[in-house]
Amino acid sequence: MEQKYQGAAMTTVDKSALKKSNLFETSQVKYFIRCMLAGMFLTLGTSIAVMVAEKAEHMLPGSGKFFYSFMFAWSLVMINYMNTELGTSNMMYMTAAVYRKVLAPKRALAILFACILFNLIGGAIASFVMSFTNIFQDLPAEHFLFHAVEGKLLKTPIQMVAEGIFANVIVNTTVFVSAHMKDDAGKLYSTIFIIFIFAFLGFEHVIANFSSFSLAFFAFGGALPGMTVGSVLTNWFFAMIGNYIGGGLIIGLLYSWMNKDSEVYVD
Repeated sequence: MEQKYQGAAMTTVDKSALKKSNLFETSQVKYFIRCMLAGMFLTLGTSIAVMVAEKAEHMLPGSGKFFYSFMFAWSLVMINYMNTELGTSNMMYMTAAVYRKVLAPKRALAILFACILFNLIGGAIASFVMSFTNIFQDLPAEHFLFHAVEGKLLKTPIQMVAEGIFANVIVNTTVFVSAHMKDDAGKLYSTIFIIFIFAFLGFEHVIANFSSFSLAFFAFGGALPGMTVGSVLTNWFFAMIGNYIGGGLIIGLLYSWMNKDSEVYVD
């Protein structure tokens, strides 16, 4: 049963969850394609971000990460405005929808699983095709892309989980902030500058890692040093755990609970 008074953000979450469920029920193929497109837009955002970062490092050493973070943030702008489906934001949507009895747990889990799987497929396909473009030919071994991915693979499980938590707290904060924005300009700027936080701090976002790892693999012409099946799956597994804690539990569940039975202090 929905709450008597929900607030703008929680009403948006409910409506979005129902919209996702309706599409999943009426046309799974269309839902899968929207998930794959999210992976493609993350690949596009990662591609321009690493290339700008590489150029920036040559012009102003040490500035690469700043420019990477700013350009990567546009990935989420494309994902939001092109109405695609991102697994990490769906961690929040589906958890909140189950708690608020908007969706049944089985339906929510099926939607979330499909979304993450097809984000991976979309990101991998887009990365494979991107590797044939002129700008990704003959990249040096010390390129910003390869250095960034190698660094991710060296992190410990506890680092991956901790960074995954904050990454998805940040990503899903954009959902709540955008729900309160009255115009597209506000939504645009808030998305860019909030996403900048997790990108600059180098936090772990499992769906973004689907794209960056795939792009590095295809552009390098094979596995990077330290890139094994085990190391990649380890990163994705622990990043996903952290992402779910941050997006599903801290934002989705906690804010749903705080809005329960409240008519004054609501979000």
